[in-house]
Amino acid sequence: MSDIFEVYDFENEQHWLKGRTNGIGGSDASAVVGMNPYKSNIDLFEEKIGRVRAKDISDKPCVIYGKKAEEYIRELFKLDYPEYKVEHHEFRILRSKEHPFMQASLDGELTDPEGRRGVLEIKTTNILQSMQYEKWKDCIPDNYYIQVLHYLLVTGWQFVVLRAHLNTEWGGEKRTTVKHYFIERADVEADLQMLQEEEQKFWRYVESGRKPPLILPEI
Repeated sequence: MSDIFEVYDFENEQHWLKGRTNGIGGSDASAVVGMNPYKSNIDLFEEKIGRVRAKDISDKPCVIYGKKAEEYIRELFKLDYPEYKVEHHEFRILRSKEHPFMQASLDGELTDPEGRRGVLEIKTTNILQSMQYEKWKDCIPDNYYIQVLHYLLVTGWQFVVLRAHLNTEWGGEKRTTVKHYFIERADVEADLQMLQEEEQKFWRYVESGRKPPLILPEI
């Protein structure tokens, strides 16, 4: 399927989840560079060397909602953007050949009218404060930006489309705002190079068992 990654299809969710622990995935990448609001690079290091087990958040209502909504949002994306060919493989992991510790599980694989390949990323989030909405106003939050950069590194593909469903409930009224963000690989090459270097550096710490310096997020 590609010269730069290998494809692993797992028979069920349990095996797929186990496979995701064997390297750096998209949701891990922001912790590597200190941009994950819930997990530091030290937390991630201790998970990867087996010192601690990753916290199970699968029972959280927001996680359950996002998981169940994903397939329907993907179908809506197909209706809204029929020019893209959209594929999805439920329990698939893509693993970099050059850097096998880098892997990706995608919400969708895209092909545009010119035949270019791209990544579809789907996000659902509950907006509880206006400040949270501001983070989505003109760009995507830093941790999600790093996540899709990671997917571009693993796949070598040319673009990302991130579809976000922002849910609010004010005054007893529920609303969902749908936003699309289009990222071209050619526009983010410098950030891709930075992330590649930081992930390689982090994984050398994992392989050696030496704890990396703590990276504090910017305030």
